[in-house]
Amino acid sequence: MKVIALIPARYDSTRFPGKMLAVLGDKTVIRTTYEAVKALGIFDDVFVVTDHHGIYEEITGNGGKAIMSLKNHDTGTDRIAEAAENLDADVVFNIQGDEPFVNSNALESLFGAFNDPNVDVATLMQKLDSENEIDNPNFVKVVTDLNDFIIYFSRSRVPYNRDGLSGIEYYEHIGVYAFRKDALLKFSKLSPTPNELAEKVEPIRFLENGMKIKVYRTEYMGIEIDTPEDLIKANELINHKSK
Repeated sequence: MKVIALIPARYDSTRFPGKMLAVLGDKTVIRTTYEAVKALGIFDDVFVVTDHHGIYEEITGNGGKAIMSLKNHDTGTDRIAEAAENLDADVVFNIQGDEPFVNSNALESLFGAFNDPNVDVATLMQKLDSENEIDNPNFVKVVTDLNDFIIYFSRSRVPYNRDGLSGIEYYEHIGVYAFRKDALLKFSKLSPTPNELAEKVEPIRFLENGMKIKVYRTEYMGIEIDTPEDLIKANELINHKSK
């Protein structure tokens, strides 16, 4: 089974424009993420996929591999599907360019998902303990069935604990996916779906078209850089690790 990693990197992020070229430690966010993924040593190949020449040059100019996206895309998944169509792979990992703290244990857990022929996509989630994070729409929550297949994603607090029961847990979706290549290409040919558009959460398109997403629990993956405040926290984390 040939497994590659593609890192979508769009310059014009809605919440934090230009974040991929923002400085994290002594490198840019996108270069930090690319080099972290490459250093894991678990993929047959790793590419950044971007619509921006500055991001492309940041990666290729520092010895990395990048692919210029030929079209405008609404989602990162659509962007990597375009690139994956012409690449030799059985499974394609989509690792967000703003996830610089990926670790091999979390990613390797996804490899085994594809021993089950019913799995189209595998992804990760981590437990949320902070009430502020549970209620924060920037944290996408995950609801699963008893076999750890995803039922729904939402920016709202789900499940809603109507009677205040104890022991109700909340999980945040981590922006790392592994796709069967044919499932990824199918996704790109499907129109955006109503709940996907309402929530602005792209994997809902898989669910609304009857495709199966297996999810694995992981420990804390670090900080996903969605906002300038997240970048400050990420730099603090890197500075702390370097001491």
